[in-house]
Amino acid sequence: MKTTKRSTLLKKAFLAVATLSFGVASAQQTSGDVAKATDIDPGTTTTGGAVRVIDNRGTIKYLQTQNGLTLLSNTTNNVTTTTWQLGGTLTDDTFIDVDGNVFGLDGIELITTEVPSTDATTGSDHGTGTGYTILVRDEATGAVKKLLTSDLNLIQSGQESFTATAGQTAFALTGSPTLPSFSQVWVYRNGAKLVASVDYTVAGSTVTLVPGGSAPNDWAVYAGDIIEVQFVR
Repeated sequence: MKTTKRSTLLKKAFLAVATLSFGVASAQQTSGDVAKATDIDPGTTTTGGAVRVIDNRGTIKYLQTQNGLTLLSNTTNNVTTTTWQLGGTLTDDTFIDVDGNVFGLDGIELITTEVPSTDATTGSDHGTGTGYTILVRDEATGAVKKLLTSDLNLIQSGQESFTATAGQTAFALTGSPTLPSFSQVWVYRNGAKLVASVDYTVAGSTVTLVPGGSAPNDWAVYAGDIIEVQFVR
């Protein structure tokens, strides 16, 4: 059987592998020895193995793939073609550093009838669940994970009521939530809304009342007053 080797194709293959390798930081194996895969039989079709090549000085070398790349080698009409392509199984933690450049995907389908997933599980393969989840990034590790839409809290709100003591002005919310600006915080005294930035101030998780004013609008905090705080962020 005759096998044709094309130096141009090999150069392109080297370039593709090098480009993918240099574009990944702290990912695939970058030191030590990688075990050679089984030699590819030129007369068969396979998706893995080692391709034997000979450089311009007669040295035998091998090309193979791992960590998310797939190799397809087939022989048709006595010509063996080896193709490297995206897709496969990651064997190592993999990070791509865009280094300030844009990393984008074109041609993504737009959906208009989103149905949130209720049966998504950790590590599931496609086709094993229904509905949609949301891809998120773990800022601590950089890992890409998925999130149920029911667990995505884009809007947070809170409400808490206090029974004041005489002259009490500071009211710290349970759990120490960071309160937003005045336009998103509402404070009530015995059901009557207080004026933002006049009757109360907000700092961190604490609302501080500012009683006083001039008659007939002067007021004070008495024992048993109900102070209610509502917020949305």
